[in-house]
Amino acid sequence: MDKKVVKFVGIGFGIYAIFAASVITFYEEDTEQMGWEDRQAFNLKYINGLNLDKDILKVSIIADLGPPDITEAKQADEHNYQVMFYRTQHQKSDGITTKDECTPILFKDGKLIAWGPGAYEQYNDI
Repeated sequence: MDKKVVKFVGIGFGIYAIFAASVITFYEEDTEQMGWEDRQAFNLKYINGLNLDKDILKVSIIADLGPPDITEAKQADEHNYQVMFYRTQHQKSDGITTKDECTPILFKDGKLIAWGPGAYEQYNDI
């Protein structure tokens, strides 16, 4: 009888280990399902990992971070510029996300060119 119990416990543990490994391997972050605090932390971590050495496209950032909290766009010198704001620092609990709570990410013709406070200044200077 004891060997059966050990066998069932071993099988149960094996199934649990396979399930846990599958979740860890295949689970993708879904920013739409995150609470605001988790999403804000995720956005900050993601933005801090950006690199201009790579050709990062707007569509890939939207795929990873979800839709921006605020966005602006304009055309100048035959180029399309878009600045997207993602919330990265909570300021005031009023239910409204404002630019001062966000980090701007700037794109030129759909390609990442800048992020951070200087990105919005650069966008305004265009």
